[in-house]
Amino acid sequence: MSKSKKLEFRPNDYVVYPAHGVGQIISIEEQEVAGYALELFVISFEKDKMTLRVPTNKATESGLRSLSSPDVISQAMRTLKGKAKVKRAMWSRRAQEYEQKINSGDLIAIAEVVRDLHRTDDQREQSYSERQLYEAALERLIREVAAVSGGDEILAAKQVDEVLTSRAVAA
Repeated sequence: MSKSKKLEFRPNDYVVYPAHGVGQIISIEEQEVAGYALELFVISFEKDKMTLRVPTNKATESGLRSLSSPDVISQAMRTLKGKAKVKRAMWSRRAQEYEQKINSGDLIAIAEVVRDLHRTDDQREQSYSERQLYEAALERLIREVAAVSGGDEILAAKQVDEVLTSRAVAA
């Protein structure tokens, strides 16, 4: 991997780490690990009160990526408008697939989970695990939409909710 490839992120950049969602690079530091000098991205996930250190040379491999482009955000919103696709597989199998999509860091896959697990008031109640997966996916989606559009999560949540509600009315 070329040197230029690993330095595409700078302090203060917002990034997406697949297993944790949107975080902010607070610094790039050197640390000695087992006798080797390692350069690390220090990423803060303020909402989760968590800090993650990712070796800069493994960043791309680990799935670390820049925030989605406005185009991808639009695509995710279009995905939300679609009809829920619920497979007939057993819940444990579906739950596993949803979990994988959420942790893939792929915004479109996350939007699919939100779409498929979204319930309107007049639909049947969600199970606890469905609700957990739905909320995890929804939070990831909202945080990234907010980060791309300037950081207002309340506004982003409203935007996502309006898309989901308009879909329910159309159905």
